[in-house]
Amino acid sequence: MAQEKQRPEWVPAGADEQTFTTEVMKGVQGGHDGMPGQSVHHTELRSPLKKRRILSAEDYIEGIRQKNRTILARAITLIESNAPAHQEMAQTVLNALMPESGQAARIGITGVPGVGKSTFIEAFGMMLCEMGKKVAVLAVDPSSTVSGGSVLGDKTRMELLSRRQDAFIRPSPSGGTLGGVARKSRETMVLCEAAGFDVILVETVGVGQSEVTVRSMVDFFLLLMLSGQGDELQGIKKGVVELSDAIFVNKADGDNVDRAKAKRSELHSVLRYLQPTTEGWKPTAGICSAQTGFGIDEVWATIERFYTATRESGFFEKRRQRQEIEWMHALIEEGLKSRFFRDPLVRERLPQMEAEIRAGQTSVGASVEQLLHQYFRKG
Repeated sequence: MAQEKQRPEWVPAGADEQTFTTEVMKGVQGGHDGMPGQSVHHTELRSPLKKRRILSAEDYIEGIRQKNRTILARAITLIESNAPAHQEMAQTVLNALMPESGQAARIGITGVPGVGKSTFIEAFGMMLCEMGKKVAVLAVDPSSTVSGGSVLGDKTRMELLSRRQDAFIRPSPSGGTLGGVARKSRETMVLCEAAGFDVILVETVGVGQSEVTVRSMVDFFLLLMLSGQGDELQGIKKGVVELSDAIFVNKADGDNVDRAKAKRSELHSVLRYLQPTTEGWKPTAGICSAQTGFGIDEVWATIERFYTATRESGFFEKRRQRQEIEWMHALIEEGLKSRFFRDPLVRERLPQMEAEIRAGQTSVGASVEQLLHQYFRKG
C-alpha cells in the first residue's frame, strides 16, 4: 500500500508539485526481523566517505601525463610535504616528468599593494584561455613561512578563472623558509608544464625578497604600478624595477587615463637609465585596465615580442640553463641544512651550545666550528 504524502505547513495552498517539491512521509511501522513495532521515521544515512587510494609514483606520473587535474593537485601536495618518504617519491615523479616540462611561458607578476594584481591576473588569464592557452597560476608568498599555512585569498578572488577547466590556481605552499617556498614552487611549475599548461603565471605576494626569488625562476618579469601617487617608484626598491622586463600602469580607466599616461612617460624616463635585466631586451612601459580589459592584449603582445627577441639572441636558453644551475645549488644548500638539523648529534648539542653562549662560557664562532667538526668527522 502506497504511503500517504503530506505537505509541510509552510507550503502555500494549491501549490503544484513542480514549484514546491518538499513532502513529508508518514511514519512507518518499524520492527525487528519482520516483527511489528512502534512507528518510527527512517532517515537516509550518508555513506561514509571512502578513503582515498594511496597512489604510487607511477600513478602520479601517468595521471599527470593524462592531464588529470585531481592527480596533479595530489602530486603538488606530495612535493609540498616535508616527510622524507614523500620527498623521495616526489623526486621520482619529478625526474620522470622533467623531460616533458620546459615548454611553457614562465611569467612573474608583482606589484604594489592595491594595484589590483589579482584582478589583473584573472583578466589576463581569462584572455589567454580564450586564445586557447592553458594557464596555471602559482603564488610565492614569504608570509606563509611565518604563518606556516597557505595563501588561499587569490583563489577565492579569482573566481571566474578558477572555474575554467583550462586554468589551474595553486596557493603558495608553506615552506618554512622563502627558499623552501621557492623550491616547491619550482617543482610545482614542472608538474604543471608536464600536465600540459603552456602559460605559468607566478605571482609574488607582498613587496620584498620574493621578487628576487620569482625573477630567478621565470623568463619574463612584469611589474604593475599605479598612477598619481607622487614618487614614481612608489616605495618599491630600485632593484625591483631593475628586475622588470616591462612595467604596466594598471587602473587606466575613467578619469585616471590621463594620469596613467603621464605615469607611463615618467617610467619611460626611469627605464632609460637603468641596466636591463635581460640581455638584448629593452624594458618598456605601458598602461592597462584589468577592470575594463583595456591594454591587457598589449601586455601579451609585449611578452610575445620578448620571447621572439630572447630566443633569436640565444639568451632565453642561456637564462633557463643558468636558472637550473642556481636551482641545483639551492637544493644542495637546503638538503645540507635539513640533514644537519635532523642529525641526532646536532639536536643534542644545540641546546647545550645555546646555554653555554648565554652564560658567556664560549664564543659563537668557537661553538659552531666545534659542532661542524664533530658533525663532519662523524659522517
